[in-house]
Formats: sequence, structure tokens, C-alpha cells
Amino acid sequence: MEYEKAGDPMGKGLKWTRKTPKKIARQLELLGIMVSEKTVERLVKKMGFSLRCNNKSISNGGKKLTKEEQERKNQQFLYIARMSKEFERKKLPVISCDSKKKELIGSFKNSGTRLKREEDLVYDHDFISYGIGRALIYGLFDYHQKEGFVYVGKSFYDKKKKSFTSSDTSEFAAENVARWWRDYGQKRYPNAKEILILVDSGGSNGYKVRMWKAKLYELLCKGYGLKITVCHYLPGSSKYNPIEHRLFGEISKNWRGTPLVSFETISKYIRTTKTITGLKVHSRIVSKNYTKNKKVSDKDFLTIKILSHEEIPKWNYTLLAN
Repeated sequence: MEYEKAGDPMGKGLKWTRKTPKKIARQLELLGIMVSEKTVERLVKKMGFSLRCNNKSISNGGKKLTKEEQERKNQQFLYIARMSKEFERKKLPVISCDSKKKELIGSFKNSGTRLKREEDLVYDHDFISYGIGRALIYGLFDYHQKEGFVYVGKSFYDKKKKSFTSSDTSEFAAENVARWWRDYGQKRYPNAKEILILVDSGGSNGYKVRMWKAKLYELLCKGYGLKITVCHYLPGSSKYNPIEHRLFGEISKNWRGTPLVSFETISKYIRTTKTITGLKVHSRIVSKNYTKNKKVSDKDFLTIKILSHEEIPKWNYTLLAN
């Protein structure tokens, strides 16, 4: 087993073997040692071995960061923490936002298990043409209220055009933030004139995306007179965005092993997601279609009042109200 062993080279941590108990028993049999698989399994456990899966803990795709890159990443984490505490002290809203994985709608396999008398029968292949469409899921997590708000966009599959009717765009993301403020935010924070939004660096709410900034400015700054501060997590750091483990992870647990056969099914499981720490989740289906490749011209973008922060300006900025 020596050459099939892996783990802590100092021998103090976890260890595992690439050989199964059955293979080990066979190897021992060749040496004249008769032993059962169960005995081998019991003995290797005593030696500190156990079943292990891969652990996604290496950030940045395994690329070794330079000292400057590590410092920059750490500075941004500290800056986000400082901004969050400042807004919390002022009792101003802090929301973490992101798009969840698109979910196929239909009798498709959904990973995980649940207690049932009989298993659900689903398609043997996940061909898009078998289903109705896919759900575009955009979520917001309110730090102070410990509430989640999830908007489910309907995107149907057009078999003739072989394309979907709606996409997860920056317009979709920004309008969902505006929907949250209109339906919930302004009721929970009646005196607030400023919002802190924590998002990833890419996707529909990326730091380079003009439409994301333009729509936030149009809908929230001009529409409600709000001052919007946005802080982006650096590339490779999206898993630290609170919404990932405080909201999306709990939703995935709630519907595991359940075929998502309709948009209403998705919305129902989102609404019924709860935790012992008091998480509450609201869900709403959005029927509006959003098309890709909409652009914001240079002329229109120059009208947006953007204040770049002196500290790490590339990832942090404030959209000013009129």
C-alpha cells in the first residue's frame, strides 16, 4: 500500500488509498495471507484511512498568485468588510446579489435524494428539446433582515429557432434589484437613501458591464433618488459572496432529488426554504423577456454620475442620485 497512499506527508493528517479493500485482500492472498474484504476495511480505518472526495479549495484555478495579487485580493476583502460594517452601523441596507445556475424545466434528473415511497421517473437524457424551457434565477440576500429574495425568469425553448426566448442579462439583474426595492426594500428601510450592493466581478452584474450600471442608475438613482454603492468580489472569489452559502446553497438542499417540472415548482421550493437560524425566502416569477446584446452608447454612459472610490476604484464605485 505504500505506493498507493496519499495524504499528509508528515503523517499527522488525513490519509487515503487508491486501492479498494477488495484489491488489497487479493494482493494479500498472493502473499499467502487469507483475509476478507470486511476485515481489510476495518483495519485500514484503524490506520487512519477513510473514503474521501475531491475538495474544491484551490482558488484561482490552481494559479499561484503573486504577492501583489494576494495583497490586492486581501485589500478588497477588508474593504468590503469595512463598507458592510459602516452601512450596518448607519442601519442602511446591505444586499448580496448573484445569478444562480440556470435550471432546466421538465422531467429531468435533479441531483440528490429525498424520502419517497417510489422514485420519480425522469428522462434518460437531458436534451433541452425534451423540456419546457429553463429558469433564470436571480437572488438577493438582505444582511440585516436575514431574508432572501429570488426572481425566477421564464425562458421557453423555441424548437423552430432552436433558441430560448429570454436570457440572464444585465437588464434582468438590475430590474430585479429595483423590484426588490419597490416591493420590499423601501418598506423595510423607509429612511434609507443609500444601498450597498455586493456582487461578483463577472456575469450580468460584472464590473465592466455598462448596462448593469446604466440600469441601476436609471431605475434606482433617478427613479427613487437613491445613492447606490457597488463592491465587486475579485475573479476567483465569487464563493465568498454571502448569497452563495447563505441562500443558494439552502435552496439547492431544499429541492434536491426533486424534478423541477414547472416554473411554479421552482418558485414553491424557493419560498419554502428555511433554516434553523431564521432564514426566510420570498420568490416571484418574472414573465418579461430579456434579449442579449443591448448596448449603452458612449453618449448615454457619460450622463451617468459615477463616483469611483479612491481605494481600489476598479472594483468599487458609487452611482449618485440627481
